[in-house]
This record gives sequence, C-alpha cells and structure tokens, in this order.
Amino acid sequence: MITVLAGGVGAARFLRGLMQVVPPTDITAIVNTADDTVMHGLHISPDLDTVTYTLAGAIDPERGWGLRDESWRAMEALARFVPVRPPRSSAAPTWFNLGDQDLATHFYRTARLAEGASLSEVTGEISHAFGLHVRLLPMCDERVETRVTVVGEGEISFQEYFVQRHHDVPVSAVRFVGADEAVLTGSAARALMGADAIVIAPSNPLVSIGPLRALAGVDTALSARRQSVVAVSPIVGGAALKGPADRMMLELGHEPTVVGVARLYAPIASSLVIDPVDAHLADQVEATGMRAIVVPSVMTTPEISAALARATLRAAGVA
Repeated sequence: MITVLAGGVGAARFLRGLMQVVPPTDITAIVNTADDTVMHGLHISPDLDTVTYTLAGAIDPERGWGLRDESWRAMEALARFVPVRPPRSSAAPTWFNLGDQDLATHFYRTARLAEGASLSEVTGEISHAFGLHVRLLPMCDERVETRVTVVGEGEISFQEYFVQRHHDVPVSAVRFVGADEAVLTGSAARALMGADAIVIAPSNPLVSIGPLRALAGVDTALSARRQSVVAVSPIVGGAALKGPADRMMLELGHEPTVVGVARLYAPIASSLVIDPVDAHLADQVEATGMRAIVVPSVMTTPEISAALARATLRAAGVA
C-alpha cells in the first residue's frame, strides 16, 4: 500500500500519475481539511473535492478546480441580493465561486454531516459516487481551520486570503486552530503505519502539509519510518507551480527553493524529489540529510506524471 499526504491541485496530479503505476486500490490519500470552510451554510472541502474531481476525470482542465462543463446560474442569481444586504451581513457572498454541479457535492456533504455522519464517512460516500478506487481520507474528523495573519491587517481565514485576496497580500504568521484537539483518524493512522511507502505530495509544505503535521503523533510516526518517506518538492526553479507556496515560504522565514523545502522535510523524510532545473542545488539538499532525486516533476503529460511516480516509489524502496 502507498500512502500519500495530500493537499489540492499538485497532490491530485501526482495521484493521477501514481494510478498509472500501481493499482488504485493500493493507494490511500490522507488529505488536508484545514482549508475547509462554510459558505452559504454549506460545508466545503476544497482539497478533498479537487482530488476527487481530478481522479474521477471530472475536473475542469482549464481552471484546475471545480467540475468540467460547469454553469454558474446560482452564483449569478445571488447578485440581485447584494444591494439589499445589510452592511454587516455575511449573506450571499459572491467572491467564492461555486458552480451549479459543484453545489450538489456540498449539499450532500452538509446534509450527511447534519445527520451525524463523520467527515470520513461522507468522504467515502462521495468517493464511491464518483467511482473512485483510490481511498481518500480526511486528515481528521474534527474541525481544524488555517488562519493567516496579513501584515498590517490582522488575522483572516485561509479562504479569505487565498480566494478573496488572491493570495497577493504579505503574511507574517499561520496557525491551525483546533489542531491541538484534533486527532488523525484511525483509518489515516493505520494507513501511515501500514504503508509500504509514504509520499508527501507536491503540495504547499506550510498550509497543505503543515496542518497534517500539526496533528498529534504525525511527525513522530513519519520520523520513525523516515527511510520509507519521500517528498516531492512543490517548488521548481525557485517558484511554486501553482499557489503561493514560494511567497509564503519567503514571508515566513524559509528559503523559497528546494533547499528550503528540504530543511522543512528533513526530520520526517529521507528523500526529496526535485526537478532537473534545480539539479545544481542537489548538494545543498543533501547537506540537510536528505537524498536528492532528480527527475522531471512538472506534470504536463500523463507520461511525465507516471515517470515521476515511479521514481518517487523507487526512492522509497518500492520497485
């Protein structure tokens, strides 16, 4: 069994490549849920949904999120209420786009949670509805929320930072509210302990993988089997392929290169997969105590994605 620690888009693309290399039933993804939010009274799990839609072949290929052939009539209709909304009301926000088909996922998740189902149970049901054979697990069933401190403004939610503010404002701190009380689900804990290899997907190390590591016992479990843990760098040539990982690393005091990624992961992973564009930094990566595995990591084709997955598994000792 291969267990993958996952965020959203980058992890979804890696998992899609991994499915070409090993049977999907042999793959478990433990997915960040600290990005989850409530909008219009609906429980939204952006990373879980991005992974689900991507692996089901239903993702919008141009946006990289949401469903293909989407329509937006519900969001467009909300605009009529903006002029009558009281100044302090949070009703009818239009900055967080939800497509009409995508709404159905959130309707179902919210209703099931209201009935007392756990997020793990609901995630399994949604995965089956989309025909997935990869096992998707939320990192925990409790609520954990990523909060970002914007320089000169104060603390806001991650989705306000990422979507409403287009992640173009400087940050000075990140914290994970509720992580001290939350626990890795039993299924996720067993997936960590029983895996033949563990892969840290090319996701933001601070706000996608960071929340998983904030849960009690996760770093301890990873460090105990460090030789079979391999990370794939989300930074290529000093820049994030998608999202604000490079800027966040710099703003929060980390070097925004594969070397900075290696320093973050060295305690819990033995190898870091880096792109050939960063091959000149391999010695510095290895100075952190990690092996540098140089292989194309920009997943522009299915063949590159599959080759990346194979190289990652070899680094973990899985043929």
